Amino acid sequence: MGVVAKRSSMCFYSNGEDQYSHRVRIVLAEKGVAVEVYDCDESNLPEDLTSVNPYNSLPTLLDRDLVLYEPNVMMEYLDERFPHPPLLPVYPVARAESRLYIYRIQRDWCDLADAILAAMREGDAEAVEANRKELRDSLVSTAPIFAEKPFFMSEEFTLVDCCLAPLLWRLPMLGIELPEAQCKPLIRYMNRLFEREAFQLSLSEAEQEMRD
Repeated sequence: MGVVAKRSSMCFYSNGEDQYSHRVRIVLAEKGVAVEVYDCDESNLPEDLTSVNPYNSLPTLLDRDLVLYEPNVMMEYLDERFPHPPLLPVYPVARAESRLYIYRIQRDWCDLADAILAAMREGDAEAVEANRKELRDSLVSTAPIFAEKPFFMSEEFTLVDCCLAPLLWRLPMLGIELPEAQCKPLIRYMNRLFEREAFQLSLSEAEQEMRD
């Protein structure tokens, strides 16, 4: 249709409730990118999005003639397109380690959060509780590592934190309460993330209501 090629600004089609849209919005806010953000309904997507995204999915990032529809690809693209502040390490080994952390966070935690939400929609209380317990126990067991550095395995805020922050913000909505005595380092880490100006700017209306 030629719609994308004619765009003069970056557009981000976002689901205001979705953790994957949220992680990209955090990167956009950290970089201070001038972008038009459209909060969309998954069941009624804009025509200009469905015409360029073969999966009709959210989130979708449009930058002139470029269309991206995988959140982690979007984050790395934005980090390279807008290099300051950098959100991945400079050296190849450290960059590979960061990518592996993101992969493990997805496999170990984000997938469980997705499973909880799916089970909640289906009314499967047994699956909800089983996945809640697994996610809660995993976070509790990992909490001590958050005492080692101010951010996740890093002295600096990175894309890894951009992936973790949306998940941690959603814990109350997922029905997960962390035991304070066992999770003090993790709770302090969460507070550092949530207090960042860019994180506050990234929040959709629905995400703000998750904590009200």
